[in-house]
Amino acid sequence: MINLRAINVNAKERTAWVQAGATVGELYYRIAEKSRTLGFPAAVCTTVGVGGQFSGGGYGSMLRKYGLADDNIIDIRIVDARGKILNKKTMGKDLFWAIRGGGGGSFGVVLSWKIKLVPIPPTVTIFTVTKTLEEGATGLVHKWQEVAPKFPNELFMRVILTLTNSTTQKGKTTIQASFNSMYLGDTTTLLLVMNKRFPELGLESKDCTETSWVRSTLYFGKFPAEGPLNNLLNRSKAAKVFKAKSDYVRHPISKTGLEGLWKRVLEKENPLIIFTPYGGRMNEISESATPFPHRNGTLYMIMYEVIWKEQGVERSNENITWMRNLYKYMAPYVSKSPRQAYVNYRDLDIGQSKNGSASYQLGKTWGGKYFMGNYKRLGLQLVMVGSSSVLVSSFKMSGASPASQSPAVVSTEVTPSAKPQADATQETQQATDEPAPEMNQRRR
Repeated sequence: MINLRAINVNAKERTAWVQAGATVGELYYRIAEKSRTLGFPAAVCTTVGVGGQFSGGGYGSMLRKYGLADDNIIDIRIVDARGKILNKKTMGKDLFWAIRGGGGGSFGVVLSWKIKLVPIPPTVTIFTVTKTLEEGATGLVHKWQEVAPKFPNELFMRVILTLTNSTTQKGKTTIQASFNSMYLGDTTTLLLVMNKRFPELGLESKDCTETSWVRSTLYFGKFPAEGPLNNLLNRSKAAKVFKAKSDYVRHPISKTGLEGLWKRVLEKENPLIIFTPYGGRMNEISESATPFPHRNGTLYMIMYEVIWKEQGVERSNENITWMRNLYKYMAPYVSKSPRQAYVNYRDLDIGQSKNGSASYQLGKTWGGKYFMGNYKRLGLQLVMVGSSSVLVSSFKMSGASPASQSPAVVSTEVTPSAKPQADATQETQQATDEPAPEMNQRRR
């Protein structure tokens, strides 16, 4: 798939065809070649592949304004189990629905996506303000939970939690909260919004940089915003071993709950936690519009990550155990019945199919967390796709029929070939796993 990288942008029609092997950075670059007032709401990490991200929903810095990537897909070319190339019309509405957020590798081989480009202003504003615990980060993060999902749709402000050296206690480590943001508009208007909605952060004009949307993608991609645009074409990504999990928050976490989180984060050398705000357009789209169900009522998503460089089972088990304990601690503060998870942050701890043999009921253990009420419809679609021939061995049937709506295999979890101790480790490929660059980042 890596060689399927062609991108054809039609600025007049505000559409583009992008092949599944392209990266979102390449997509942003090709859009900017044709227009500086069009964009697309995909990943903040520019090395993420289009095929994988779009298949699981795909979020980025414009999700509050325009929703997910898969909310803006208008056609798809896919190869089915019989080798036929289908498009939206010939595949039917149910398969078209399933592919846009139902998880990669489940329903066929996607060749290319036709996307709807979205209008963007000629000027956007980017900033990152950083506060430590000693500088009031706990109170700010607590307030952020209330205001960030209710900001104007044009404002995206995520919180990146990392460790840093304390400035008040020599030799001690503390937590820093980076309020990493983009506003679709100018600094003057942004400051009016912030002074009204979140004055506690103390944002000033000197913290802000006005730039173009395409340059904001450099910023979020850890490149200098004023650097060469062809950095977006850089496909290289340093491999790392990490364990990641996800959660969705529907009610603000208390200060006591946050302080318990800080205590556990301070136990590790290299943790990373990102709070990504929802609200806005995400509240307006039905949870059944695509397989991605985490919509209205979600305040924000949490991505937890711990990274390590050392080799060996002992070190891996140590970090994985820490992550599982952190996840257990967070249970009272996040979504319940089911505890939701993001399918693009595949978490084998919550369940997996063993050699494609999982039943519908067993698959619901994890499928219900990724897809909630959409799980059953996805399962039925897998039956329909596999009814004439076996798509892949992991979707083989065991007697279920479409009429009964009880497919034998519904999981979109692709069982990895890794050894058991590597079950919960991966190499970096997600969109939002890392903090933004240092540009315009300050601590007061």
